[in-house]
Amino acid sequence: MVVFGCGPEGGLGPSSFQSQYNAARTALESGRYARAIGGYTRLLEQAGPLAARVRLELAHSYLRDNQFAAASQQARRLATTLDGPDKAAALAVQATADHELGLAALAAGDRAKGASFLRQADAAMKTVVDNHPDLDPLGALAARRASIAVRLRGL
Repeated sequence: MVVFGCGPEGGLGPSSFQSQYNAARTALESGRYARAIGGYTRLLEQAGPLAARVRLELAHSYLRDNQFAAASQQARRLATTLDGPDKAAALAVQATADHELGLAALAAGDRAKGASFLRQADAAMKTVVDNHPDLDPLGALAARRASIAVRLRGL
């Protein structure tokens, strides 16, 4: 006998929100980023009060899939609606994506665009590191900021 539990929208079984969320999360954690992106995108339509969490995980999925423009866009959109540690988490994703976009622009020879992305990344990282150092326990964002400072001085 198979027993199904009710989902938050009254759905049953594998189509429930929780089941879909778990599938997207598992995909993200196992490196199946396209599947995670698809899952989180579908979940946004029904996420309700969990929309911010789902959008942050969507942004993180884009980041891990090297889709930096999409990651930055999703995280930036989210950061404008949050405050405190939740905003800082979104800013960390945005900053990392913007840093990568800046490096790519510089590698393509676009100094102005590269510098702009690097400045955006630095500002977001500064906010996170200054206001929520617990979100950078190993100093990865601080190290990226130092790298950005070196790059910007060389432009």
